[in-house]
Amino acid sequence: MKNTGVTYGSTEQTPVIVPAFANLLPPLSDEQYAALETDILHNGCYSPIIVSEDMTIVDGHHRHEICEKHNIPYRMVVFTFEDDLEAQRWALETQKARRNLSVWELGQIALKLKSEIEARAEASHAANGGDKKSADAKSALVNSPKPISEGIDTRKELAQAAGIGEQTMGRIMQIDQNAPIPVKNAL
Repeated sequence: MKNTGVTYGSTEQTPVIVPAFANLLPPLSDEQYAALETDILHNGCYSPIIVSEDMTIVDGHHRHEICEKHNIPYRMVVFTFEDDLEAQRWALETQKARRNLSVWELGQIALKLKSEIEARAEASHAANGGDKKSADAKSALVNSPKPISEGIDTRKELAQAAGIGEQTMGRIMQIDQNAPIPVKNAL
């Protein structure tokens, strides 16, 4: 991740909204959204919207929405990321400092990164000439309490992304996979 030093005004470029980024974090509560909207209406949008080199919004979806709704100018700062996974991890890390997210919410956000982490592990394994595992062996790895995808400890990667312990991430994964919907909603 790197700030390229390139900035655009809202009249110069149009940012792109991608669901994988827009839906990464839980939505703001009505009160949080109203407070942000009031602040932007009174003070303008003083925090830039972070976009990737292809103009995808990585951070600032709510600010963008409010500015567009009220025709308020905003600034975009272009960051370069290795890939979407790095951009999503960066967005999560940035938001952890801004919001009071519960451990469950952090784990749920991290689970949205699981397929990207597993795909990266598969690509790395294939690039290193790794042999294909049997379907039974892969199934055992995916269903194990400590999932490992092609030598990468998925649970550990997810825990690191969320900033929580590995055992806690393992419990969140188990609950997410096995608990009834009412239990998940209560969390």
